[in-house]
Amino acid sequence: MNLSSRRTRKRKDEILKSAMRIINTRGYEAATMEEIAAELLMTKGSLYYYFKNKQDLMYQCHHLVLSEAVKELEEHLEKDQSVTETLKNMVDTHIYFAVEEKETYNLLIRPDQAYDKEHLQSTLDLRKYYASLFDKLIERGIASGEFSIKEPVIARMFILGSMNWIQQWFYPDNRLTREQLQQLFYEYILTLLRGSE
Repeated sequence: MNLSSRRTRKRKDEILKSAMRIINTRGYEAATMEEIAAELLMTKGSLYYYFKNKQDLMYQCHHLVLSEAVKELEEHLEKDQSVTETLKNMVDTHIYFAVEEKETYNLLIRPDQAYDKEHLQSTLDLRKYYASLFDKLIERGIASGEFSIKEPVIARMFILGSMNWIQQWFYPDNRLTREQLQQLFYEYILTLLRGSE
């Protein structure tokens, strides 16, 4: 990548991070291209140099966030630690992104309602890979004897489904903090995966 390409990539990432802040504060529907451009001291026309439209911007925001989450999950799986420690770290990561990047990460649940065919397949592929990382952890736990479940895929769907739903009811002024929530979900998920001992 040459210097010009690196500068363009850096600027694009800056725009995406600013856009995510606005979207997570105001919501996807309320955030406008004009507002995002103003936040960056850009004209709306300059913003369209980097993104075709709002949907393209949203797709790239979502792809950036999900890619960052995937990278963290991969790093947890690569560490030399117990299966239960890895589970705790992966649950923490998922809930962190679900809460802190709520509006952007929320598109993980129903990407078919947010994207056209051009963006949908790559989003579904990345989402499938994301889920496979939890499958890998569960398989590792079963092989080591730490987890005891009959239907690993159903367990994974249950785990991700319950954590994704946090976005529908969690707000910063909730009775529980994000850290308390992460601990509780870890404990409940661990109980599920261990089965009846």
